[in-house]
Amino acid sequence: MIDLPRHNANFCAEHLLQLCRRQVDKAIHDHDMFAPDDRLLVAVSGGKDSLALWDILVEAGYRADGLYVGLGIGDYSDASGDHVRAFATERGLHLVEVDLREQYGYDIPTASRATRRVPCSACGMSKRHLFDKAAIDGGYDAVVTGHNLDDEAAVLLGNVLRWDVDHLARQAPVLPARAGFPRKAKPLVRLTERETAAWCLIRGIDYLVEECPIAAGNRHLHHKSVLNAIEEESPSSKSAFYLEFVDKMAPLLAGRSAADAGELTTCERCGAPTTSEVCAFCRLVATSAAHDPVPVELVLGGRGRR
Repeated sequence: MIDLPRHNANFCAEHLLQLCRRQVDKAIHDHDMFAPDDRLLVAVSGGKDSLALWDILVEAGYRADGLYVGLGIGDYSDASGDHVRAFATERGLHLVEVDLREQYGYDIPTASRATRRVPCSACGMSKRHLFDKAAIDGGYDAVVTGHNLDDEAAVLLGNVLRWDVDHLARQAPVLPARAGFPRKAKPLVRLTERETAAWCLIRGIDYLVEECPIAAGNRHLHHKSVLNAIEEESPSSKSAFYLEFVDKMAPLLAGRSAADAGELTTCERCGAPTTSEVCAFCRLVATSAAHDPVPVELVLGGRGRR
């Protein structure tokens, strides 16, 4: 049995799986994320959320392939890649792989040092660009990511603390395709980390337990801990905070992001949509690929800024 205070109930294995399926189905239906016959590209990291999501979608009959991006974060990336490949091989699923060092001449520790920014900044930018590129090049209808309720609530808290209207306007469970960008969807927004971990345990999915070693100090993790403390005292506060935002505030912010207001052109190097002659990803590649490789040990603990 697993106790889920936010639902005020205990669940056996069978009913926990039913809960997860219902919550994912509801998210997909309520937000019109994608159609039953759409081709989906699931961004997988080897962790519980992305592998659980891929498993849920395949079980539900969706045509879902995986996308793994090798970030070059030492043993952590080696282990994450092994978990993803094992999952795909055991189930006969198609996996698309992109390796930053092999294909673009840099990795995340090197990008952090070369740009003098925290590792998560270079990592996020790289993944967003490569997710979009892989989806468009592969003719997929949507990129699907494993962001769960805990993730989205933590991001929302950070955006609210800064009243970052641009980011708030784009924090939706689904972003429609536009001007060279594929549709993006987050079917796990109604499930917590604990629930996706339980799904993996029941389904026998071997996932990478360790967190990224260079993410320590990330504000996102602090916001998660704050929300967890609130949730401990008042179960379901986290889901109310995020889901009420989606229902009541997100519609009022539609069209308010800088991306909606700005005119896009085409990157002269890669052809991706951008607001300047050269997109941010290509500038990152140029700076990072020219830098000598940096061992992951030099940026451990989120100390990428120098």
